[in-house]
Amino acid sequence: MNKKERVIEILNIFNELYPEAECSLEYMEPLQLLISTQLAAQCTDARVNIVTKDLYKKYRSAEDFANADQAELEQDIKSTGFYRNKAKNIIGCCKLLVEKYDGKIPDNLDEMLQLPGVGRKTANLVLYEVYGIPGVVVDTHAKRLSNRIGLTKNQEPEKIEYDLQKIVPKESWADFCHKLVYHGREVCNARKPDCENCRINSLCDYYNKH
Repeated sequence: MNKKERVIEILNIFNELYPEAECSLEYMEPLQLLISTQLAAQCTDARVNIVTKDLYKKYRSAEDFANADQAELEQDIKSTGFYRNKAKNIIGCCKLLVEKYDGKIPDNLDEMLQLPGVGRKTANLVLYEVYGIPGVVVDTHAKRLSNRIGLTKNQEPEKIEYDLQKIVPKESWADFCHKLVYHGREVCNARKPDCENCRINSLCDYYNKH
């Protein structure tokens, strides 16, 4: 069975296990998703959702974030970690959105990647959630599981992204990554994967080598 065939089998199982898998960041509009995704770097989605409940009442538009006092914004997001850099990037990002895009989110990868604090993971997630543009979202779960399963040997997120693009059906790119997150949380955790109770263990290199 080649990698493409394995992915189809894995997707079929994941569709049974996690039919409701979706982005776990809570947002009401595209800008909120963009900010939340930036805050989620090196931080759990659960923590980000707690912080943004108040944050999005205080800052309601790209203009609000663009004009924010950086020291004040740092305190507002402090518990997400790396708050100085995140606050600087969020302000810079929103200034560019206001100046160049009338406060709206660009609808293509090249322009998204020009925004301060926006890398490929953030850009691919936002473009898919907002515009339905297929993208492979390589977070820590996707990186760990795709290596364990044997879908890639790379450690760099961008290389993993390209590897997965080659073997995952395009219409399932983002959905597959969302399901990897769910599987990573529920079964294939970082320290002690529950291989014996894993529904995809027969398709997994890690299980078959141990």
